[in-house]
Formats: sequence, C-alpha cells, structure tokens
Amino acid sequence: MLICGVDEAGRGPLAGAVYAAAVILGPDHGIVGLADSKKLSEAQRERLCVEIKARAQAWAIALAEPHEIDRLNILQATFLAMSRAVAKLGVAPGEVLVDGNRLPKWHYPSRAIVKGDALVAEISAASILAKTARDAEMIEMHGRYPQYGFDRHKGYPTADHLAALQAHGVSPIHRRSFGPVKALLAQAQASLFG
Repeated sequence: MLICGVDEAGRGPLAGAVYAAAVILGPDHGIVGLADSKKLSEAQRERLCVEIKARAQAWAIALAEPHEIDRLNILQATFLAMSRAVAKLGVAPGEVLVDGNRLPKWHYPSRAIVKGDALVAEISAASILAKTARDAEMIEMHGRYPQYGFDRHKGYPTADHLAALQAHGVSPIHRRSFGPVKALLAQAQASLFG
C-alpha cells in the first residue's frame, strides 16, 4: 500500500502563502536524517530536499495564497493546500498520514498524527519539502519587497517585521485577516476618516 505523508509550512506568518507537501517514499527509500524540518539546519533541509525529490516514489508541493487565507481562514487554507498537494501526486495513495490533530475533508483513507513530522518518515519528508519551498518563496519576495526583511524572518511576526510593517505599511503579500496586519489597516482607515 502506498503511504503518503502530508505536512504544511507557514501557518503562523503574517505574509506569504501557506505551503503543503505530499510525499510517498516507498519502503526502500534509503534517505538518512529525516526529521521535523524545524529541528534541521537550513543546509540539512536543502540537502534532504534534493534527496527526497530524487528518491521518493512521488512528491508534490502546493500552496494557498494570502487572499485565500483571508477568505477561508488559515486552517481551511492549509487544508486546501494539502488537498492540492495530494491531488498533484499523480498516484492515489492507499493511506494519507497528516501531521497534527485534524484532517482535511477528502476521500482518502487518512490518519492525523500529532508530532507526525518527528515520528513518520513520509511526514518528515513532506515537512522538509514544504518548508524549503516556502523559504525559497519568501527569499524571492524579499527581492520584490526588500523593506520588510522577508529573507530573515520569512514573514513571521518578529519585532523586526512588526517595525517594518509600522514603517512601510501593508504589502500585497500580507495576510489582511491576521491581527497585526488587520490592526494596521484599521488604524490607516481610521486616520483617513478621523
């Protein structure tokens, strides 16, 4: 039976898309060092990303854009990205193992596994692909919007990022439904009409 691991990256940031990856490794993948992507260095993630893409039986990465996050909410947008990733695999998995405690509404036999990214090789692999893809996109966004420092904080609400938001306002890739961004937009609107 084909076991597919699914994980996401980027639920917490104030900017950028939320990414999800789906990975079918197969029993003899031979990839050493798979772990929760947050526990690995950037160099380790990059090396493993290349290896996963080369050795996995199937893999896919998908995302939900900031406007979809604002429209749906972050949980539903994450599920949308996960559904898109599994659909892109090109093969139907026998079972899908999802990191966390909730599952998207889909027709695949599935299990949610808390801390699955540390316990299940397929989920670890998915977490690495999702994180490296999202980080690469945020570095690309830094080229477009250098004033925010996306290359450093990847859109997470660091003190630097919050200060840049105050100084420069909201960019097209910021999530308008997220607290600090929403508050800034409300403040800007109030000063227009105040």
